[in-house]
Amino acid sequence: MKNINQVIKQLALMLALCMVVFSCTDKLEENDGQLAADDLDFTNSEDMVLPLIGGYSAVYSRGWEDPLLIGVRGDDVNAGGLGDQPQFADTDLFIYDNGFWMYNQIWENFYGDIVRIISSRETIQSYKDFAVEEDDLDRADQYMAECKVLSGFTHFQMSRLWGDIFIIESSNISAELENGVKTKAEVMQYISDLMDEAIPFLLDARPNERQDVSGGVTKYTALAIKALANLELENYQAVADVTGEIINSGKFNLYPDYYQLFKKPGERSNENLFELQFSDYGTESGAANNHLYAPFGPSSWTPAVEGASSGWGFYEPSLKFIKFMLDRGETTRLSTSVNFTPRGIDEITSDPEYATLPSFVTNVSEDGDVFNDYSRAIFSSGKHYLPSTQLTPGRTDYGSGKNFIVIRYAEILLMYAEALTQGANGTAGTADQAVNEVRARVGMSALSNVTLDDVMDEKFAELAMEWGVRYFDMIRLNKYDELSYEGRTFTAEDEYLPYPQAQLDLLPLE
Repeated sequence: MKNINQVIKQLALMLALCMVVFSCTDKLEENDGQLAADDLDFTNSEDMVLPLIGGYSAVYSRGWEDPLLIGVRGDDVNAGGLGDQPQFADTDLFIYDNGFWMYNQIWENFYGDIVRIISSRETIQSYKDFAVEEDDLDRADQYMAECKVLSGFTHFQMSRLWGDIFIIESSNISAELENGVKTKAEVMQYISDLMDEAIPFLLDARPNERQDVSGGVTKYTALAIKALANLELENYQAVADVTGEIINSGKFNLYPDYYQLFKKPGERSNENLFELQFSDYGTESGAANNHLYAPFGPSSWTPAVEGASSGWGFYEPSLKFIKFMLDRGETTRLSTSVNFTPRGIDEITSDPEYATLPSFVTNVSEDGDVFNDYSRAIFSSGKHYLPSTQLTPGRTDYGSGKNFIVIRYAEILLMYAEALTQGANGTAGTADQAVNEVRARVGMSALSNVTLDDVMDEKFAELAMEWGVRYFDMIRLNKYDELSYEGRTFTAEDEYLPYPQAQLDLLPLE
């Protein structure tokens, strides 16, 4: 079986494959099941991995705007100012313009991904139709189940942004659109059920244990997505059951070094249940598959490795978050999450209550990169920062080769604790134990008799700037006062983005 490292360089081929799947399927039907010479050879089961990699490439090739828009409305993040994207900054203030290009681009990004994933799944089914060996049949079922997980993740992100959306289950797109949009609750239930369909066929392993598709999704990725969907449904017993199953598996643990978790040493660690894979292949030039991290980075720095590129300054940890962390006595998580500038430090100390800061608050990272003042922001995200010393020699792009963590075990533990504080029964220990496992990793003292507020504070500290977790927690719990900060006013009408005007003009949206 081909390893992902052998086929990942064929991503361009994968894109082409996803585009021709429908025509290949049509030709197969037209020729009464006989493949013409220029068609895919569905009898060659070894190539079954190729459409699967096509599905992964759809999810991995995220636009830079996707994670920024998903996360920017939380009170943990501010949009960088004085830039060329004023409507992005307005979104951070809950001022929405449905003509903003970014809304439409993300809508198209995610739905384009869903179509490509479904295309991959249907192509794998065609390989299965010609398969004879039991191993090939089982592998086809596994690969199609993986596509269901990828589709579930993509639907999940869209519904959190827009609420009511289309569910796309097949390549008959016109029929799917005719079904109309489904409510957010219906979408989340669909995702939960889809994970149930997939789980029996998925590997009972951590993603980093996979030998065929390194870091690919497994049973536990599906369980995690099911837990997230049920959290949105406020079905807390289901959340406790599913996260409890992950915990009781004994397969996952917290990476010991919180700082390095978000750098190259933490890639494909035992903590990561879902992680977007990128690489520059350890070569100084040539092919590379990178996420564009520049929007997260500082637009002025003095890197330890001369020539390393700076960022754009579009994504800034909030002053509220920083003061919250200082008040808690956080060290490791604060210094990991926030890259400070001199101007940012001055802004903190201008408040008499924070006039004296601990020595770890500095504009120099532990790897020797210096963060200078720049106009758009006074802080940048440390979780999206790759030290210049970890760049492959010859590669200068900000964050080149860095993976993008999506779901990790710390979030599973805290969702389990949250469910228990909401009245659910647990089989994987107490809420205290789950929360304290997360706290112990970063040297925070143990708590007892934790409450829902304690868990929310822990999620704020642990998961800030990660995929909008904080924002979606706050709207789910109707904690609008938390989002009304630094001059903002948040109301229930601000929970979801408006449908993009370009889609209103094209689709039967209501």
